Amino acid sequence: MPTSPSEPLDALSYDLVVVGAGPAGLAAAVTAADLGLRCALLDGGQSTGGQYYRHPAPGLGAARPDRLHHHWSAYTGLADRLDAHGRAGRAAFLAGHQVWALERTGDGFAVHVTRGPEGTDRATVLTRSVLLATGAYERQLPFPGWTLPGVVTAGGAQAMLKAGLVLPGKRIVVAGSGPLLLAAASSLVTAGAEVPAVVEATAYLGYARRPGVLAAVPGKLVEGAGHGGALLRHGVRLRPRSAVVEAHGTDRVTGVTVARLDADWRPVPGTGRRIDCDALAVGHGLLPQIDLATELGARTVTGPDGAVALEVDARLRTSVPGLWSAGETNGVGGADLALAEGELAAHAVAGERPAAALLRRRSRLRAFADLMAAAHRPGPGWTGWLRPDTDVCRCEEVPVAAIREAVEDLGAGDPRTVKLLTRAGMGWCQGRMCGPAVACLAGPGEPGPDRRPLGCPVPLSQLAAGPNPEA
Repeated sequence: MPTSPSEPLDALSYDLVVVGAGPAGLAAAVTAADLGLRCALLDGGQSTGGQYYRHPAPGLGAARPDRLHHHWSAYTGLADRLDAHGRAGRAAFLAGHQVWALERTGDGFAVHVTRGPEGTDRATVLTRSVLLATGAYERQLPFPGWTLPGVVTAGGAQAMLKAGLVLPGKRIVVAGSGPLLLAAASSLVTAGAEVPAVVEATAYLGYARRPGVLAAVPGKLVEGAGHGGALLRHGVRLRPRSAVVEAHGTDRVTGVTVARLDADWRPVPGTGRRIDCDALAVGHGLLPQIDLATELGARTVTGPDGAVALEVDARLRTSVPGLWSAGETNGVGGADLALAEGELAAHAVAGERPAAALLRRRSRLRAFADLMAAAHRPGPGWTGWLRPDTDVCRCEEVPVAAIREAVEDLGAGDPRTVKLLTRAGMGWCQGRMCGPAVACLAGPGEPGPDRRPLGCPVPLSQLAAGPNPEA
């Protein structure tokens, strides 16, 4: 069974193709193979683990990659089981295979992928069923100076540390909203960085509204306490109800202005304070990556934090027959929930009844995910820290003034019309960075589902070549 980009895939057919080799995808692929399904696990990266279990390349000689992760043994156990299934011919991990489209066929799906270092090679994998475990990407809310070198996403700072064993700077402010901030700050100070402050836009009071949900997931409390303890030991100051409203510098960030926020996230006048730093790690939670499913017409739901996720039933089936979803694509909830949903979805695909304990675990973790999303939902007043010349779309360099002109003078009332009038969202990232901000500036209402005909950049030569030959 082929496991590398150099071997042909065009004629292969599987019982299940899992897209994404993070926690949900790994758990799904291993469980599906355990249950007798012939399974392929596809990922654009060169190793399993996804963003959460990202780890250093072998050439870096990292002796203890487990120190960069929580529950590292959960990953190694799944990876070992996948290797065993691969040797037995029950599963294949296809590295460097980026899925750009799913196509319905008469009795299943054609999964179209690009592969190779430049993405110039192509293949189509045939399968009866597809399970999406494509994870999420970070939500960014722009502010003056956010395009300066040295300003990175909170997840990006963690990725630099996990994969490259490097830090984005020596003195790093961590800012935004959501539990990722505490995890990122804890990792950075443990690795030797100085973190003068963790700037959190909420006050964490939302968690207290449902104490029963918290009590049902004691592991989350222990994890949070671990992060808090690390920050306390290193003298890191937590600044709740605050935000970075401007980054300063010319060739690189040299400092940030932090201001207090009111209940709607509007900066309180006169509260701005400068903090010197040479890097800023900022993010406002995560957004499910669901474009492969929505292009097939899969129904979506809007979560407590305003993020759009896939609608699934109790067995994690989407509204598209034969298409399942697990993990962050159903609403961001972390690695534990992703592992549970991956295993649960594999049972559903195989037509097997999962253990009642697994169903209860998933229910508890999903309830916590909803609580977490509600606690960190961005307030509408964040646009108060923008200036007319602040770039919203970094790829196309579209400033706030251009978007407001499209809305106020040209009558644009939705993100798509703003995009057509200003080119915001037409760049390399296809709106993943600027989409939430454009939607807020376009007017009231929740953002619609993520719709992109191509899930990743595809060379025109592949599109012009037509369908792959089938054996």
